[in-house]
Formats: sequence, C-alpha cells, structure tokens
Amino acid sequence: MLGIPERGRSSEEIFNTLDSYRSNDLAAKGGRVWAYVFDSGRPDVAEVGERAYTALLHENGLDPTVFPSLLRLENDVVAMALSHLSGPAGSCGTFTSGGTESIVLAVKAARDWGRRVRGVDQPNIVIPSTGHAAFHKAGHYLGVEVRTVPVKTATWTADVDAMDVACDEQTVMLVGSAVSYAHGVTDPIAEIGAVAERRGILCHVDGCIGGFVLPYFRRLGASITDFDFSVSGVTSISMDFHKYGFAPKGASVVLYRDNDVRKHQFFACADWTGYTIINTAFQSSKSGGPVAACWAVLNHVGDDGYLDIFERTLRATRAIVDGVEAIDGLDVMGRPESSLVAVSSDTINVFKLADRMRSRGWYIQPQLSMAGSRRNVHFSVGPSSLDQARAMLTDLEVEVDALRADGPPVADPELRDLLASIDPEALDAGTFDVLLQGAGLGVGDSELPEQTAEINALLDQAPPALTEAVLIEYFSRIFMPSMD
Repeated sequence: MLGIPERGRSSEEIFNTLDSYRSNDLAAKGGRVWAYVFDSGRPDVAEVGERAYTALLHENGLDPTVFPSLLRLENDVVAMALSHLSGPAGSCGTFTSGGTESIVLAVKAARDWGRRVRGVDQPNIVIPSTGHAAFHKAGHYLGVEVRTVPVKTATWTADVDAMDVACDEQTVMLVGSAVSYAHGVTDPIAEIGAVAERRGILCHVDGCIGGFVLPYFRRLGASITDFDFSVSGVTSISMDFHKYGFAPKGASVVLYRDNDVRKHQFFACADWTGYTIINTAFQSSKSGGPVAACWAVLNHVGDDGYLDIFERTLRATRAIVDGVEAIDGLDVMGRPESSLVAVSSDTINVFKLADRMRSRGWYIQPQLSMAGSRRNVHFSVGPSSLDQARAMLTDLEVEVDALRADGPPVADPELRDLLASIDPEALDAGTFDVLLQGAGLGVGDSELPEQTAEINALLDQAPPALTEAVLIEYFSRIFMPSMD
C-alpha cells in the first residue's frame, strides 16, 4: 500500500506527477464538456476566482470572531443572492459547499420546524419524480420520508394536484424545481406555493442550477415561469454560484424568507469538554477560499457582465435546440426554460451516441429511463458552448447517421425479469461479478471503462434500487487505497 514518501519530493516532481494523473481527464474549459463543469469563457473570471481563493485558503470559517472577514464575505454573498431572487425584508441565508448541502439543510430545517412548530413525529416531504437526487439523499441521512409523485410527461413538470393528494398531516414541505436538472423545465411554483400556504407547510424551490440563470434569461426576453420569493408561499430556495455564477467549486446558498425557519437548520453543542460549537451549515472547519472566490467573481463580473454571458448562453441554447431538432431521429424532451437540454431518440441508441461523441472529444451525459422519461443524453449549455455549437452539432449528426442502421436498442424481457428478481439488499459479490461480465467488464476490474453504452443499457433495464446497489458495490471497489 502506498505510504508517505521517506523523503520529501521536489515541487517540480510533484506537479509533473499531478499532470500525469490528469492525462486522461477531459478539458474543464473550452466548451467540449457538456456536463459537470461551467466555463464563463473569460480567462479573467477564472483568474480572479483563483486569486481570491488562494488569498483566504488558510483562514477557517468555523469561528467568525477569529476571521470576521469571512462573516462579512458570506453576508455580502447572501445579500446579492437575495437581491437576485426578490428576497423580502427579513429574508436571510447561508453559504454552503454546494447544491446538495443547500438542499439537505433545507430538508433539515423543514424536519425540525415540523417537529417544533407542528408537532410532527414522522416527517415527510413531497417532490415531483424530476426532483433532484439530493432530496432523496437528505431523506436517507435525516430519516425523512420522501414521497415522489409522477409528473406530467407532456411537459415534464410537476402535477400539483397529485402532490396535494400525496400530502398528509405529517408533510412538512413541498418541493419544486427551477429548473429540473433532467429536462431543464420549471415546475409551476406558484401553484405549489399555493398548496403549501393552504396547508400551512413549507415550500422549497430547487434553483441550484437554474436560479441564477432564469432572471437574466427573462431580462433577455425569454418566457420564464415565476419561481423566486416574489411567489407567495415560497419559503426557501437553493442556488449555486459554482455552476452558472462561474465561481470555483464549493459555492452555493440556501435562502429563507424567514429567519425563524432558518434557525432550525443550525446546530450548537455545549455538552462536551471542548470549545462550544455553533455550525450554521454541515461543516465545522472550512476554508475561506470558496466564499472569497465567490464574492470576488460576483463583484468582478458584475450585473452587466453576467447579462452579456447569459446572452451568449441563451443564443447557444437556442442553437442547440434548433440544431438537434433538425437532425432526423433526435427529439428535445420538453421545452427547456434554462440552459439544460435533454435529447432522446426512438431510432438510435443514445448511449452509443454518447460513447461515439466522446471518441470525438465531446462529453455529453447519458441519463437512464425513469418514471416515463426515456433514456436520453443531456447537455448543460454555457457561454463557451456558443463557439462550439456548430462543430458539435456537425459531429452529432454524423454519429446519428452512423448509428441509424443499428436501429434503436431492443429491450430484453428475460434480462429485465432476471434483474427484477435480484434482491438489492442481498446483492453479493458473485452476483455482482456476473452483472459486470454482462456489461462487458472484467471480474474484479478496477479500471474505469472507456465505453459505457453496455453498462448503461444494463442499468437502464434494472429497477432503480438494484441500479443503486450495483453502483455502490462498484464504487466500493474502485475507491480503494493505491498499492504503489
């Protein structure tokens, strides 16, 4: 097993090794990766963020009395977020490490609020089937039941009447997305908020990926569904800055209409022999780098700069939607309001399409079928996409034509029945190895696959619980200590 080297290595050797480790990574900048990374297309933005990040890298956000600059930076960032989302007097928020932490904190606040204010002992939240996986993670961590309601498949938006029916006296919060990640559409937030108000419960809007974009798209003339604190009934919103705010990773906020609700998110402990702890979010010790970088990027780009960035993003999104719809055999799912586009097909295998595009140097994200949503590939469009759109669409059309003769994937009923017969709770190493072989991977193989179409095809036919168990088993194998 790899150990700490007996003698320290030179900085040159260290950075050469880092470069070698990164040799198979895709480029985070330049617009060829259509998921996971967000490139403003402006080198100065990245430079300012990196400089501010390192300037406060070593300061610790645990105790604001020691490093009050971090308190000021967080309050500034939260104020800018609230101004962006129509925060009323008395509204507040917390800087977090990302959208998942923001969402889990909102669920934690709702759970504890429900217990203290409504006397709930078995809290549940109600979300559309398009709601982000982070809500399920929150339920798993916090012991909150997550009730998932099918959406309207014509639009991929929430069925508010069905959400209302799913509520009971233990429901503490309704959830809507602005926008949903899978299809880039906004749920009818005003209707969801009205149900929450009538029932006297909370309403959270997941604006992690769309919340920063949508107000700018509206100013640029796009038709945008109301979703922020201007909507009566909305009590909290999550919004990331490390996505379309183009801050370095580790930058999000969870915002509240009312500080009395936010207080249920906090944790304090004086019942031990050490220093008294008060945490506004999950982390205790945390670098000041992320909040400093976020603050710096927001101030450097400014409202005028963001408007220009999102004008390019809107043009790029429209170019992708129009270009995809012009390719025979591809369909855009729903009507994207933001910069996320899902593309499906009845005539080709979209999982193979993703692999073939990767061989051309493009990354597009496969999404499995679920709750009526067909298997598809997903594009996160940004300002850098505008310069790459024509080349990407040209390659996309070439690969669609190449796959057309193969036809669409054919479901295997026997395989589906076999997968359905496997108890996810009892998945053992032997069964997992058989599944690996069925997906074209070697038994005990810890190398990352270069092609994923066969894996995705297998998982696409498995029940979600089995897919989750398979992924947990696989990741438990690849995340193992280095041997040399």
